[in-house]
Amino acid sequence: MSISPYQSEIDRRRTFAIISHPDAGKTTITEKLLLFGGAIQLAGAVKAKRAQRSARSDWISVEQERGISVSTSVMSFEYADLSINLLDTPGHNDFSEDTYRTLTAVDAVLMVIDASKGVERQTRKLLEVCRRQRTPVITFMNKLDLDAMEPLALLENLEQELGIATTPFSWPIGSGPHFKGVYDLRDKNLVFYQSAKRGRANERVLVGDLATPILDELLGSDAARLREEVALVEMAADPFDRVKFERGQQTPVFFGSALNNFGVKELLDCFCELTPKPQPRITLDRLVEPEEPEFSGFVFKIQANMDPRHRDRVAFLRVVSGRYHKGMKMLHVRTGKTSVVRNAMTFLGRDREITDEAYPGDIIGLPNHGTIRIADTFTEGEPLQFTALPKFAPELFRVARLKDPMRQKALKKGLQQLCEEGAAQLFRPFIGSDWIVGAVGVLQFEVIAARLRDEYRVEVNFEQSRFKVCRWVTLEEGTDRGRFETRLAGDLFHDERDNLCLLTETRFRADYIAENNEGVLLHTTMELA
Repeated sequence: MSISPYQSEIDRRRTFAIISHPDAGKTTITEKLLLFGGAIQLAGAVKAKRAQRSARSDWISVEQERGISVSTSVMSFEYADLSINLLDTPGHNDFSEDTYRTLTAVDAVLMVIDASKGVERQTRKLLEVCRRQRTPVITFMNKLDLDAMEPLALLENLEQELGIATTPFSWPIGSGPHFKGVYDLRDKNLVFYQSAKRGRANERVLVGDLATPILDELLGSDAARLREEVALVEMAADPFDRVKFERGQQTPVFFGSALNNFGVKELLDCFCELTPKPQPRITLDRLVEPEEPEFSGFVFKIQANMDPRHRDRVAFLRVVSGRYHKGMKMLHVRTGKTSVVRNAMTFLGRDREITDEAYPGDIIGLPNHGTIRIADTFTEGEPLQFTALPKFAPELFRVARLKDPMRQKALKKGLQQLCEEGAAQLFRPFIGSDWIVGAVGVLQFEVIAARLRDEYRVEVNFEQSRFKVCRWVTLEEGTDRGRFETRLAGDLFHDERDNLCLLTETRFRADYIAENNEGVLLHTTMELA
């Protein structure tokens, strides 16, 4: 039975995110996957220096200066007749909300572990999000070229810390300065590497299976140890179970060094083979299948000023069903407005180009003039609303103080646009004129201050606020809203979406207000819709 061209395009899509704890090598492996995929010819340095180019996926100035990712980047490229959509997420805990939202837009996850440290705090949080969504996870044990934990210890650490079964697909040949390559446990091949110029793909040398005498020549007495380890792993490891993998209950594990390109091609080849094609998504009314002919998609990210020359804003949309084609009419479900879209974009980090078409699994960018929000749905007419993305109460609060009072209008515009992205949360008081910015970590305030300076020409200091707790407020039917707002006006705010919020100094006061105001409900999370 022949497959339709539309179904064929769906089947060849792969959309995944890369997650890790900070400094595990996530952005490095992102660039090496692009290198092996042919999307770039020379991988950029991870930590930018004056004489080096920054990582391709890091394009905000703060990312380039610090060598960290603080914003999700989208890279689309072709590999092995597949259309790959790769999302490089922030590793730093201060920007975890961007990662949480991104994970709703992918069908699989590549988890990068620092082999010298094992599972770390941020990795636990991110995997829990994957587990709730039943997202398939493939693991890459990185930095085997440095002093690393024993491979068996790494597998045990992964299972104990994350509660996920492991099945190794490759095995390291040596470690630290003696790391020479990997043994492919599926194809029974020994893969050694020849060094190449920094940033370019190393040559892979296949020298046969474990029985080859070449192994003894290359490893000497270590050859016997490798054979023993592989025999033990093959006997004791759980076999790969595709059902468990697709439910997020088992993870294939690869070993290597992203910096030196060891094990990266094996990872990419297997990742393309194992990860699922675009999956259905749930709406408030029904399940939407990728094969449905009518277009639908949801916005999971807003980014301002990707091109500072044009002060633009772009909404990143995951295509769920149907085909986008240039010039098509789209219904913006929240506003009820229909418009013709002729300039949707695809991405390679900061670089972009107008695309003529897109299929389920693809990530496209829609120009946004302030009317599109995170979690908005676009369709060809059906009023769908995909399951809302969560928004969490911030933990830190600062007052934005202008150095030049004449830049008040620019400050307002900058804060509103940056907070639309989800970089932080913005609160407008019922009484007073101070802008309160809420965030998960201190680094977010530094990034916002830097972007206000670079992108909006606004110099701002963030001063300590008296507030420590945020709760979103909903009122039961029949509750006197006016009376409540009058009594607690000094503690009430509107967030950037005009939701009613309560900011207080302590949890005790928040609990006291809830208990002593009948019909008032306080929430630590808000559903974006």
